[in-house]
Amino acid sequence: MAVRIVRLGTPRGRGEGTRIGTVRRPPRGVPKERFAKDDWYDVWFPNLAPSLEVMKLALKASTESQWNAFVRKYKAQMARPDARHDLELLAVLSHSADFSVGCYCEDESHCHRSILRQLLIELGANVE
Repeated sequence: MAVRIVRLGTPRGRGEGTRIGTVRRPPRGVPKERFAKDDWYDVWFPNLAPSLEVMKLALKASTESQWNAFVRKYKAQMARPDARHDLELLAVLSHSADFSVGCYCEDESHCHRSILRQLLIELGANVE
């Protein structure tokens, strides 16, 4: 049992389980009934997506300093009680169920999912 961190819209991996989209918006131009069938996500969970303001920081980040500013702001959002509870729930579930969380970004190292990975590990999640 584990949580996997994935890129949404890519073919599902073996044993990936339910795919959770931690994105601000659904995929553009994709009908809702195609989200799961086309490997986007099974459940949309924008609770763990960066706010629009913070997401814009990530998209504009071209230097390490700018990226670090995004990381600080996103981590501050994830430290709020509602987001923290969601992260704690996923961390606990990772020991009894297979599921994945993801985003659309091609490069995980410059995507909020890299930070989600770190936060889940810090909370004791079983991350593959």
